[in-house]
Amino acid sequence: MQKRQLGTSQIQITPIIMGTWQAGKRMWVGIEDAETFKAMRAAFEAGITTFDTAEAYGEGHSEQIIGQALSDVRSQVVYASKVFANHLKPDLLIEACDRSLKNLNTDYIDLYQIHWPAGTWNSELVPIAETMDALNKLKEQGKIRAIGVSNFSRAQIEEAAQYGRIDSLQPPYSLFWRWVEKDAMSYCVDNHISIIAYSSLAQGILTGKFGPEHKFEEGDHRTKNKLFIKENYARVQTALNQLRPIADRHQTSLGNLALAWLISQPQTNAIVGARDGEQAAENAKAAEVKLSEEELKEIDTIGRTVTARLDDNPVMWNF
Repeated sequence: MQKRQLGTSQIQITPIIMGTWQAGKRMWVGIEDAETFKAMRAAFEAGITTFDTAEAYGEGHSEQIIGQALSDVRSQVVYASKVFANHLKPDLLIEACDRSLKNLNTDYIDLYQIHWPAGTWNSELVPIAETMDALNKLKEQGKIRAIGVSNFSRAQIEEAAQYGRIDSLQPPYSLFWRWVEKDAMSYCVDNHISIIAYSSLAQGILTGKFGPEHKFEEGDHRTKNKLFIKENYARVQTALNQLRPIADRHQTSLGNLALAWLISQPQTNAIVGARDGEQAAENAKAAEVKLSEEELKEIDTIGRTVTARLDDNPVMWNF
């Protein structure tokens, strides 16, 4: 899989990135560590060398599984982790980074990201200058190689960038969720900031595996996803039916068509999770799908039949 530069750093990432929220198991159902382990190995063997996690994913459990699964190939992979909004004071951030290093069984994290801005999720409002100062020190010490932000608006990225180099933005972004295009994308393009899209399959909707009457199991956080609200979900199903002929032309899945479209957008790479080895290997194939300009425009138009009717709140869930 052809790699891309992360921001202006020396780090090379794959356009398809393995997401590991589900590896933490909290807020998910039916996740087994053994299968997650196999999925990570299968992703690596299929050419995915970038793995995204966070301290908040199962309170470090996701990081620990990565550490177990990939330590023997550490020099060949890129670890991206995140510090949560309640750990943005300098002393707490440094402690959080050290915990993540231990969980990941490594002495450096390639990309360390602020998971949510200070003040979100009832967290303390810490000045970004203080947080960036701590991140810059971690970078100078070699504990992290690059700094990123997640769920930041354009204005918040601009403010953070006054205090240090920001090499990535991680927003929710998919064919069916495109708020970043209205807000931060142009700034990222102008300033060579990589976009690392999460929920790139709209939490599985873009795979087409959820039928019109799908119901999630008790405890699955996707019940709160705005795209599953009845009136939105009907438009989703119509759009998926319009996308199927394009996927068929490329002899690929709906999910990989959506990923191929996404990684064709400016500066954009796609995080995608996998429950098992088969899913991980299938996700990697999305990088091989080559779409023409006409097809990209056609897919774009279909996607907008869903996104044009969504509200302007950048958060995907009604938590």
